[in-house]
Amino acid sequence: MTVCLLLAAGNSSRMGQPKMLLDFKGKTFLQHIIDEVKTLRGASLLVVTGCYHDMLKPVLESQQIPFIKNTLWQEGMGSSIREGIKHLQQHNPDAGNVIVLVCDQPHISAAVLQQMINAKQTTGKGIVACSYDGTTGTPVLFDKKYFSQLSLLQGTSGAKKMIQQFNDDVDTINFPEGAIDIDTPEDYNKLR
Repeated sequence: MTVCLLLAAGNSSRMGQPKMLLDFKGKTFLQHIIDEVKTLRGASLLVVTGCYHDMLKPVLESQQIPFIKNTLWQEGMGSSIREGIKHLQQHNPDAGNVIVLVCDQPHISAAVLQQMINAKQTTGKGIVACSYDGTTGTPVLFDKKYFSQLSLLQGTSGAKKMIQQFNDDVDTINFPEGAIDIDTPEDYNKLR
């Protein structure tokens, strides 16, 4: 069982509006990820909300998507991963993997997520990260054995710190479109 942990708690400060509700190809970034995860077999979605909780709640409730509110979202991404993992440990004890996703990578697809799951099964590595633009990053899959470390993340340090720390247990898949993330109105205009 793989849980896709979607981080949607930030305030999108550089964008000036909630990134997860931006429209791309007729649906919001949030809806795109919901739809992609729904097509994955043996996977479920958990959304971590925060700053825009009141705007996201009705969208998630209407589609029966589980979500939790990170009241400490201002601490940074680490706090959202930590709260999401703690929730998983309590409510999804059978989860064998978690895939940490962010809302602002519009080219995330079920195919990419499935490739990560397959890579873990093939290589036996405990972490599978995406490789793009000379770096590794999200989406990133963690085996259950890393849940306790993930539940201790603080502040702005997210998955990248863990990838570096346990580098010998990391496999990567090529996801060049992962380099496209939407942080500013200029990024969004270029995407459109």
